Amino acid sequence: MANAKSNLKVLVVGGTGYIGRRIVSASLAQGYPTYVLQRPATEIGLDIEKLQMLLSFKKQGAHLVEGSFSDIQSLVDAVKQVDVVICTMSGVHFRSHNLLLQLKLVEAIKQAGNVKRFLPSEFGLDPARMGHGLEPGRVTFDEKMVVRKAIEDANIPFTYVCGAGFAGYFAGNLSQMGTLVPPKDKVLIYGDGNTKVSFMDEDDIGSYTIKTIDDPRTCNKTLYLLPPENLLTQRQLVDIWENLVGKKLEKISLSKEDLLASMKGMDYAGQVGVGHFYHIFYEGSLTNFEIEEEGEEASKLYPEVKYTRMDEYLKIYA
Repeated sequence: MANAKSNLKVLVVGGTGYIGRRIVSASLAQGYPTYVLQRPATEIGLDIEKLQMLLSFKKQGAHLVEGSFSDIQSLVDAVKQVDVVICTMSGVHFRSHNLLLQLKLVEAIKQAGNVKRFLPSEFGLDPARMGHGLEPGRVTFDEKMVVRKAIEDANIPFTYVCGAGFAGYFAGNLSQMGTLVPPKDKVLIYGDGNTKVSFMDEDDIGSYTIKTIDDPRTCNKTLYLLPPENLLTQRQLVDIWENLVGKKLEKISLSKEDLLASMKGMDYAGQVGVGHFYHIFYEGSLTNFEIEEEGEEASKLYPEVKYTRMDEYLKIYA
């Protein structure tokens, strides 16, 4: 539970999404009064799963507050009810990509004038380190930087949560593209397979994110999700899996040239994905830097969070 002194009210925008639902759960679990933005009926339409998830949050004690990105006043009214705003809008192209909609949220926060902390949609590669990002995937980093600039220009206190390969997309499938389950016989290894990657269970991302909201150490800083026991190479991940299932997989090495050549003829979302895989598995862009004054590392700040190790995580797939 949150400590007694903290009755910070938290609004999650994008609460039914992939990371958003984890953040709503973590906020409730840590005892914060939790609000979830609900789009008007005309925007939800017949999306029954989304509505039922919102209602399940309500059953658990969350407050649903209506607001629409096409009505800035409704966003201002929603924001005025809370102290912290966390946005988890999707920035991946195979789902929905609408990062720049956050500029309307920034405007609403600026008008409301009461928000003590804003956490925009981040959670992956740190866009401030991705000025060299490959086209077309760099659009994700460029747009996140546009949002950051708007936040900082408006003097809104912020925390950026960065730096994890979501385990559901990168660990359960042994980092194979185009599938979510582990391969049965052959595994594609990126280059020599020895680049360190940060793998993290998405529920733990939620827990760490909520920990930051009332922590002065993370105000106007970047929180990096780099838990030491989950900084693994792709080969180490495959080893864990082979030990779990008692079977060796055939390993096929993919050079960076072949990976990049595979982008030709792919659709836009595929090209974006390949570019991000290149940065993560060949450049090591999740782990190849020292954290300086601008940042903190999550597992050091919050040792009480018992994050899921990848040997535990992979058991469910075996």
